Amino acid sequence: MRGARILTAIGLWAGTAGLALALGQTAPTAPSAQYAWQLPDGWPTPKVPLDNPMSTAKVALGRLLFYDTRLSANGTQSCATCHVQAHAFADAKPVAIGSTGQAHPRSSMSLVNIAYAGTLTWVNPTLHLLEEQALVPMFGNRPIELGLAPGGGAWLDRLRQVPIYRRQFVEAFGATPDPFTIANITRALASFERTIISARSPYDRSEFDPSALSVEARRGEGIYFGTQASCFRCHGGFTLASYNIEFEGRPEGGEAPGFFNTGLYNLAGPFRYPADATGLYAYTKRVADVGKFKAPTLRNIAVTAPYMHDGSIATLDAVLDHYAAGGRTIASGPHAGIGRDNPGKSTIVGGFALSPADRRALLAFLRALTDDALLTDARWSNPWTGATAPAAR
Repeated sequence: MRGARILTAIGLWAGTAGLALALGQTAPTAPSAQYAWQLPDGWPTPKVPLDNPMSTAKVALGRLLFYDTRLSANGTQSCATCHVQAHAFADAKPVAIGSTGQAHPRSSMSLVNIAYAGTLTWVNPTLHLLEEQALVPMFGNRPIELGLAPGGGAWLDRLRQVPIYRRQFVEAFGATPDPFTIANITRALASFERTIISARSPYDRSEFDPSALSVEARRGEGIYFGTQASCFRCHGGFTLASYNIEFEGRPEGGEAPGFFNTGLYNLAGPFRYPADATGLYAYTKRVADVGKFKAPTLRNIAVTAPYMHDGSIATLDAVLDHYAAGGRTIASGPHAGIGRDNPGKSTIVGGFALSPADRRALLAFLRALTDDALLTDARWSNPWTGATAPAAR
């Protein structure tokens, strides 16, 4: 089964590149020790940029930085504020809230298996590297996330004062005149994030132990991967996400689309979606791309509620209602409309019939995608404890 799943899977933020050059993202010094991947049986090796090879020291440094509130201008938030381990590195809010209290238009996406993602955000088709993506929450101001000053300055000085960082930056990047650079911070963060691999759910264990899945969940697996619901057409392969994936040795060409209009909205007017949620259209300016958002992973989906790009569906049961109907109907209010009639909706989202027993089975399977070990694994937990914890500013 797993081999078949993997074979199935195989079958920028504007201005980021210029900013990366301005921040001095040149090739790093040799890492201290090569990183040993701990991958599930049969999974391919993630693709890593040539200028940021994996190392154990870089991963350890990235973990410290990921949880450090000194990486926000006011010292109140870290990457982990919006990417919480207990929620599979998503969070429990409808939309993310930045360090200044600003609400974002989209929810925090899970980081599990992000090492394999061909695209990294809900709508940006040009952002492919985690090193570049890290610049968005650090320096973006529409909306503000961490709110850092692009030049570094005071917040880099804060990091230089931390004894463990003075050791870890040298271990990760060598004794250069100053390893405390923005480029090195993004390299370390990206290295840590690439290690967050999720593949220990009952669904995964059932490959070797059929009893790991209940009879009901096994029936739900058939509905998920069969023609009845065809969930796998958008959430498939070994990542159970968009088929737009990357890994070492992946053949070039034939890339599957990763963005879909699911009929979540059908407003009056030319765009059919809310003004702050036009989807892929925001980058392509193609009307056909209005309402298209990335198909996220369904691994650990039971712990990442609420759902959709804007957190507008509260429960998995309601998500099934949406897809079974072929689009969501909103009866009243500013977003009223019949989603199944959205003219730009993907033809994949055609609706399907679910008996009460079918629904229970499919929900049981979706819950069986939870990797409970991931949610508490010490490799990805907060390393700042007690007296070492960054003080709130």
